[in-house]
Amino acid sequence: MPEVTDGMSYAVPDDLRRVRAFVTERALALGLPRARVDALTLAVSELTTNTLQHTSGGGHIRIWTEDGRLVCDVVDEGADRPFGRAMPSADAVRGRGLAIVELVCDSVYTTAVPGGTLVRICLDL
Repeated sequence: MPEVTDGMSYAVPDDLRRVRAFVTERALALGLPRARVDALTLAVSELTTNTLQHTSGGGHIRIWTEDGRLVCDVVDEGADRPFGRAMPSADAVRGRGLAIVELVCDSVYTTAVPGGTLVRICLDL
């Protein structure tokens, strides 16, 4: 059974500091090792920054544990994300965010939801 889900919304760039603090605090409280907390915080920061750069609205984050994993959903009004691509070349100006998310997380799943997209990232506890 999942532990109680905790969440927060974000809408503007000034919210990103609160997003990172929220994710770090909750992940530590849920038992994720510190080195993995930094990876999770990086991944969520990349996803939420993409939300603010590529959609007209903000988003919502949910985080909990389930079956020995920490699970984090990032939900926004954006289109489906193109996961599964290689890391862009060193001279590319953009495009590393989603590749970084896949690199630092144990699994990444995305699906359409009413009004947008859900990206679920998981890290083993």
